[in-house]
Amino acid sequence: MGNTTNDVGSNVTAVTVVELAGLNTLGISMARIDFAPWGINPSHTHPRATEILTVIEGSVITIANAVFGSNPGIAGDILAKAFQVDIKVVQQIQSKF
Repeated sequence: MGNTTNDVGSNVTAVTVVELAGLNTLGISMARIDFAPWGINPSHTHPRATEILTVIEGSVITIANAVFGSNPGIAGDILAKAFQVDIKVVQQIQSKF
């Protein structure tokens, strides 16, 4: 397990062709993410790429990207109503994506 004693409680270990020769020239990258209890995977993007997660033990919740960073986007007034917040709060969160 990777060292998860940091501010976010997670550790990302990239897998390269050195560890997995089959990745060579396929345009695929892989990573292992270890989480401490209540650890998080900070919000991030993958331009021109897709992220697929497989959970071996525990659970992973990826709501922020799906809700606030979706394309096409979800209307701000609908999100404000769903989360019972002012639309300005929704717009502020959406701007981070």
